[in-house]
Amino acid sequence: MRRVAARLLVVALATLASVALAGPASAHVGGGAAGSDFDGRVTSVSPDLPGVTVRILQFGDEFELVNSSDTEVTVPGYEDEPYLRIGPDGVWRNARSPATYINLDRYARVPLPGDVDPRADPDWVQLSTEPHYVWHDHRTHWMSQGQLPPVVAADPSRSHTVFEWTVPLRYGDSPAEVAGVLTWTPPPSPWLVWPLYAALALIAAAAGVLAGSARPLGALLLVGAAAALWHAGATPVPAVSISSHTGAILSALLPALTAAVVAVLGFRASRRGRGAMTGLFAVVLGWLLLVQGLPDVDVLWSANVLSNGPPEVGRVAVALLLALGAGFVVAGIAAVRRFREADVPPEGADAGRPVPAA
Repeated sequence: MRRVAARLLVVALATLASVALAGPASAHVGGGAAGSDFDGRVTSVSPDLPGVTVRILQFGDEFELVNSSDTEVTVPGYEDEPYLRIGPDGVWRNARSPATYINLDRYARVPLPGDVDPRADPDWVQLSTEPHYVWHDHRTHWMSQGQLPPVVAADPSRSHTVFEWTVPLRYGDSPAEVAGVLTWTPPPSPWLVWPLYAALALIAAAAGVLAGSARPLGALLLVGAAAALWHAGATPVPAVSISSHTGAILSALLPALTAAVVAVLGFRASRRGRGAMTGLFAVVLGWLLLVQGLPDVDVLWSANVLSNGPPEVGRVAVALLLALGAGFVVAGIAAVRRFREADVPPEGADAGRPVPAA
């Protein structure tokens, strides 16, 4: 009966893991990159616009404007034509503006329809009834795919300011301007960090393959759970159009809390000498950690990390998720095979128990 109960528990845990797969915790909510060597930020908004907030997302790739005031904000396109209107009645976009189509692609690789004319009267199309919008604004990010900026190519060992940018606005009838900067930072040295990532995975695997008991593996399960919880708690503030920050963290916490429960159960099994059960929990936890870490794998080789905490800690958390996750799968399978016999009651242990009559 105990074996049946153990198998049912593993099935239940696998079901929880499947639920977690439907909404994996990632450091970036809404998709996109979790790491980049580029980084953009807003430096000033002039004049001050009451009720209007602007923000750079995705390391400079996206521009967010939220207008909670009663005054409409107009955003011009690249030829100073009317492009966006954001205000109390929602978001409107000019179908005759070239920016409407150019901004649909990260590198502006789109054909323009024949009726596009920046000098024609605007053809306003409503996109939303909410007063906020996120778009690719090519004034804020580097546009050459696969090619470093000249200042970076000349000396990639140092951080650089790639360029300073401005996005013009109109607040009612008054002109305004958002100013910002795009920077580039060299990524961490692969000769330094990749051996550490490999060592983490090997340590986790060795806990199941070589250790004399399941206790080292059980202790490492708690480390993996701590990384999952930090990763979820450091979920950055997403775009307003996607989710609230509280909602994003709660969504990310589901797989992290599942991982924590699995880790605690595995740790308890290891302390009780149940090596095979510890191995089963390690396999489930390893899979859960990989599900949470793989969407953010690009932080391992990027200088900047999309995280609400220190970027170095965010990178370490993802490294632990991936390295320990892979190591736990190997260690768990090995532990199930190595400790299975030790978990079987020795011959004669059931002596004296009543048996059914024939």
